[in-house]
Amino acid sequence: MGAIRIDPVTATDPSGLPAELGFGRYFSDRMFSQRYAAGGWHDAHIGAYRPLTLDPAAQVFHNGQMIFDGTKAYRRPDGGINLFRVEKNAARFNRSAERMGMPAVPIDDHIAAIETLVGLEHRWVPSQPDAALYIRPVMIATEKALAVRAPLEYLHYIILSPVSPYFAGGFAPVSVYVSHDYVRAVRGGTGEAKTPGNYAGSVKATEIAIAQGYQQVLWLDAVERRYVDEVGAMNIAFVYDGGRLRTPALSGAILHGVTRESVLTLARDLGLEAEEARIDFLEVLEDIARGRITEVFGMGTGAVIAPVGRLRYQERDIVLNGGEPGPVARRLYEELTGIQFGRLPDRHGWTRNVPIRGD
Repeated sequence: MGAIRIDPVTATDPSGLPAELGFGRYFSDRMFSQRYAAGGWHDAHIGAYRPLTLDPAAQVFHNGQMIFDGTKAYRRPDGGINLFRVEKNAARFNRSAERMGMPAVPIDDHIAAIETLVGLEHRWVPSQPDAALYIRPVMIATEKALAVRAPLEYLHYIILSPVSPYFAGGFAPVSVYVSHDYVRAVRGGTGEAKTPGNYAGSVKATEIAIAQGYQQVLWLDAVERRYVDEVGAMNIAFVYDGGRLRTPALSGAILHGVTRESVLTLARDLGLEAEEARIDFLEVLEDIARGRITEVFGMGTGAVIAPVGRLRYQERDIVLNGGEPGPVARRLYEELTGIQFGRLPDRHGWTRNVPIRGD
């Protein structure tokens, strides 16, 4: 990639933003971008956040070639800034690119772009509790062509958004609707890639869930409509007998969650048994009824850890743990966020400091 050109930008003051930031409502002054052509990446630079200008025949509009990812920057108690396992997100970005027939971005270049951009936009990293700076890398196909083939031109860009927790209640129980009529992905498809079609295809079922008073959709497998895949905005885990954690195994149809992987490691650190398995949802219902499943929670970059307080499956409405967060989810939430925000020791070397750069 070479050196990143940094263009002058008129900075605004983010201190006037409301305490409740929401998720993805506000954006920082700068963005990173580079273009792919003639077999390589060129013109890496950071400039003003701005609209994109694309040809109406750009292949992103017609063949849907687009990927994205998401990670966060966290304000430490000493005022510094942490990134969390950013190399994992960069590697996942490239896995998504490979699945969608798009070029990889060298991981070191991807991380350098994030660190430089966040370092310049350090004032946009929130200081209020549980808030963070969301980092959204994107790649789109920009070549002007209608043929269904691998494009020759791409745009890779990164934007930043100060955010509150994904769910307005923060660490509070969410309600989940189990979809039986719609499916998200199938093995061999694009389910493990972060590509917009996976999310666009979830909107209809999500609207049905919201209309019935639920916040998220739990997806079952596409073949038998019986085995647990994931929730719309996060992976999912079940706590058995207060000490055993089970989450669906990576099957090719669900996302390789960085938070998921981190939670499994932290669970083992805390003395819990953590298992990846094929999980039969009908057995989940039986185990909830028998009291064996004591907690259910989601996990993801945006949601962090979100306890599930209520499940809806067909005509059954199931309340979990009295509708309150359980102790395992709470302990894992405190451990994970403690590391991310620099309040607890980072025993695994997951965080990296972002050097603050002058304007």
